[in-house]
Amino acid sequence: MTKSLVSIAAALLLAACDSQLGGSSIAPGMSREEVLARMGQPTRVVALANGAQRLQYSSQPSGPYAWMIDLDAAGRVTASRQVLNERDFNRIVPGEWTRADVEREFGPPAGVNAVASWNGPVMTYRWRDSQGASMFFWVYLDPQNVVRRAHPGMEFRN
Repeated sequence: MTKSLVSIAAALLLAACDSQLGGSSIAPGMSREEVLARMGQPTRVVALANGAQRLQYSSQPSGPYAWMIDLDAAGRVTASRQVLNERDFNRIVPGEWTRADVEREFGPPAGVNAVASWNGPVMTYRWRDSQGASMFFWVYLDPQNVVRRAHPGMEFRN
């Protein structure tokens, strides 16, 4: 019985890893239908300029991955990337980006909270740094949903 539990646990772990890394198997030129066959239904579909679309595959609120798969107006993949990383978070420009910009680029956050020391919502994303440490990335919005500051922090677990 223990052997079968270990086998089941291993299969579930492999399935979880595949879903987190599934976007890496998406190549430019693939059709929307091929993407859906490999990845399933996206978390969200976002309209981009000139009839293009972004398929968002997010593991938030508990997982640290978000794949953005961009399609041109003809429904062909132009780019596929995992965006919850330091390089992409550094693209956020306080005072210029809005909540809509953040959600277009990173997908839905793990959570949106309020804190006593800030007059506006705080978006939280879970991610892993280059050493694999569990991290948070906080985006502070003003009452008009304009980003005012953003920064990473450690996620401490047991």
